[in-house]
Amino acid sequence: MNTILITGATGNVGIEIIKNISQLNKGDVRVIAGVRDSNSENKILDENGIEKISFDFEDPLIIARAFEACNILFLLRPPHISNVKKFFQPIIEIAIEKKIDHIVFLSVQGAETSSFIPHYKIEKLIEKSGINYTFLRPAYFMQNFTTTLRQDLLKNQRIYLPAGKSKFTLIDVEDVGKVAAVILLDPTKHQNKAYELTNKEQMSFGEMAAVLTEVLDKKITFVNPDLISFYINKRKEEVPSMFILVMIMLHYLPRFKATPKTANWVETISGKSPVSFRGFVVKNQHLLTAKYPTI
Repeated sequence: MNTILITGATGNVGIEIIKNISQLNKGDVRVIAGVRDSNSENKILDENGIEKISFDFEDPLIIARAFEACNILFLLRPPHISNVKKFFQPIIEIAIEKKIDHIVFLSVQGAETSSFIPHYKIEKLIEKSGINYTFLRPAYFMQNFTTTLRQDLLKNQRIYLPAGKSKFTLIDVEDVGKVAAVILLDPTKHQNKAYELTNKEQMSFGEMAAVLTEVLDKKITFVNPDLISFYINKRKEEVPSMFILVMIMLHYLPRFKATPKTANWVETISGKSPVSFRGFVVKNQHLLTAKYPTI
């Protein structure tokens, strides 16, 4: 029997994987959630009868114990960990030692050509390890609008990003969960492959603002600040400097690249059509219209 360990199991992606695996699993696969505190309660995990095991990306002993319990690993990079050599090289070395059969790694779209980002370096570590792998490279998460961008939407009715007229490909985290669940339950069909996960749209933030305006029935404006104004504004909001730099890299650098292409892997692998941006906004109206500052 295969045993799957899902790291980041209580995060947005992890929860969606858990939901979908629970629906698809016929009982012939064991699923374990890697969590910081294995005694803590989580409604989704508990309702689906998912086992919990302690997992800490910064503790090799805890990692080793967790890897002893599984042979298939869903791996992601926590946002606060960027030092690949310090943290992820030991993780991959432990995976080799514990004879992990397959790693499904949550990367990002374009990682294979972006050698300056951590995901590129992690992909290379996994490739060199000799462990079978699948790389999931999702596009821009729509859930950014219900998390990091939500406060500006609620308080100022705007999208405030230095993205210019750049067009982005998009993906709903729910669709990532659907794809990951299928692959984790039968990884042999996806050995040493990489999949870009997008929906069927290429949209600028101006176009996204227009959809938000129409669906939410209130004017949402896209504001394109220069980098200095963006940095100063975010510091006033007490956003950490490193996170501001990440936001700049994510939204400003695409202005100097070709528009990323859409891909059909969500539908091909999951059998379901990916969520459109309009569909996402309709589904999440309750989060996008709540009174500020209920974040």
